[in-house]
Amino acid sequence: MKPYKTGLTLSATIVIFYALCSIVWLAFPEPFMNFMNALFHGLDFRRLQTGQPLSWWSIIYPGFIFAVWSFAAGAFFAWLHESLGGGR
Repeated sequence: MKPYKTGLTLSATIVIFYALCSIVWLAFPEPFMNFMNALFHGLDFRRLQTGQPLSWWSIIYPGFIFAVWSFAAGAFFAWLHESLGGGR
């Protein structure tokens, strides 16, 4: 496992799924909230809605954070895997 490649792959996967999730939420907000509530055993995600208009920054910034964090986690995972002899 190569740390850079693994980190990049995980980061791209997370960002793509985050973008798809954001698009579905923007297109179908009420069914999406129903799905999220059911997915998390009835936890009410509607309480997180602020009522303020959505800005591009509120979508782009978390996506950037997800990209950086997941790259670091993926690269660390691959490095640790190799360091513990996982390739043998």
